[in-house]
Parts: sequence; C-alpha cells; structure tokens
Amino acid sequence: MEPREAWDRLLAMALAEEAVRRRMLATRREPDPLAAFCREATALGCPLTPMALVEAGEAAYAAMSRSTNGGGENHPMLAGEDDLYELFFAALGEGIETD
Repeated sequence: MEPREAWDRLLAMALAEEAVRRRMLATRREPDPLAAFCREATALGCPLTPMALVEAGEAAYAAMSRSTNGGGENHPMLAGEDDLYELFFAALGEGIETD
C-alpha cells in the first residue's frame, strides 16, 4: 500500500470510527508524536513510517506546484499542503496544539 493510500484509508477510518479517532488523537501527547502516529496507523492496517509520510506530502506538493491547473508554486492554496500529518488532524477538525 502506498503512503497516500494508507493515509486516506486511515483518515476515513478515523472519521467513521470514534475509537480510531481517539486513538490517533492520543498520539499527539506522546514524546515523539509522529512516530507514535505511524505506529498506530500501521497497527490499524495502514502502514506508514515518518519518512514515507513526509515524502508523500512533499511529492504531492511538488506535483501540484508544477501543475498549470494547480496555480504554480506561489499559489496560496499550496500553503501547508506538504504536511500530511497536520492535514490529518485538520481534517478531523483538530488543529495541532502548539506550546
């Protein structure tokens, strides 16, 4: 399974099942939240690694920025589009807490 496919599947699960949503939200309180997120995702059948998640986001961003229909590299819609980790929580309606 490709990382973006795993991410999409995990997001669908988290949106549909409160237990999965709570489980993924709990990873944000871990000492290494990204690693915990990927461990939980993999345990749920959506194999992800931190590097695969970062690379998938960057690849999607690069493809969009090269696209004529994407509006080019300076298009405001591209802001933050390379961070699938943060986009996951935003899609759940839960912003990333900052200290």
